[in-house]
Amino acid sequence: MTIGVIGAGAWGTALAQSMASDGNHVVLWAREGELVDEINRAHTNSLFLPGASLSPAISATASLGDLAALPVLLVVTPAQHLATVLSGLPQAPRDLVLCSKGIEAGTGRLMADVAAEAAPAAQIAVLSGPTFAHEVAAGLPTAVTLACGGGEAQWQRLAPALSRPALRPYYSDDVTGAEIGGAVKNVLAIACGVVEGLRLGQNARAALIARGYAEMLRFGLARGARADTLAGLCGLGDLVLTCSSTSSRNFSLGKALGEGKSVGDALADKTSVAEGAHTAPILAELARRERVAMPIVEAVCRLLSGAAPAPAVVADLLARPLKAEGPSL
Repeated sequence: MTIGVIGAGAWGTALAQSMASDGNHVVLWAREGELVDEINRAHTNSLFLPGASLSPAISATASLGDLAALPVLLVVTPAQHLATVLSGLPQAPRDLVLCSKGIEAGTGRLMADVAAEAAPAAQIAVLSGPTFAHEVAAGLPTAVTLACGGGEAQWQRLAPALSRPALRPYYSDDVTGAEIGGAVKNVLAIACGVVEGLRLGQNARAALIARGYAEMLRFGLARGARADTLAGLCGLGDLVLTCSSTSSRNFSLGKALGEGKSVGDALADKTSVAEGAHTAPILAELARRERVAMPIVEAVCRLLSGAAPAPAVVADLLARPLKAEGPSL
């Protein structure tokens, strides 16, 4: 089966490489014409995934029409551009596997809701978990959650198509939980990057991960996610990974802010998107509507808006009232 991948950033290219690792033909859509030429000619993506040698089984295109007949499409466009990209895709019954993590800034919709409106003939699944693009592209072992809106019937179609020796999907039917885990962890990764930038130590980062997970759990449960989903690969697993390494774009953004850079300077000249910067304000707003306390998310929003510098934001978190530990508090 030929698989299509929409989006030739680092993560999209890595997924295309994984899908092509057994010689399977993959069609990779890129917006940039020069990148299409490079992938087809040199089998490299020097802009987004430098150093990776891509399989010749990957063919790139700048036309979404070239993916129109494919039964499975992995959608890896930035969250804020998902609706626009899908509106240019010819409609057809197919499986759309959403691989971007975020919340639509203008509406507060999760990606599955955006995709369902933009591609009503498609059946939606979400692929999420602890994944650094360069490791997936290199064929290192990776496990992910594949949350299927179509339940086990969709899983039975997709699991054989997407699993590879080094890429192992685990089934879930909790699409909301998979999406919330991926979106919230991006914001929390910024906070952990700030801790790194301020050199506050490993104790502080571990505490932030634990309390951040409590925020993720509170918000997820309020929105109908299941606790077991958020305790799995697409929640806690992804949170631990992205809060622990500068390979995470969001962690790197936070680290730069902790080191004293302005938001503008920290975001300048980045070829990849730190989705947490877009997600934080709308996540905080949604949490307020749900009456869910998310003080770490609120702190990240203050930092990104320029309302307070990193040391002051951390000081405010440390000065919060003393209380019992637990996700419900």
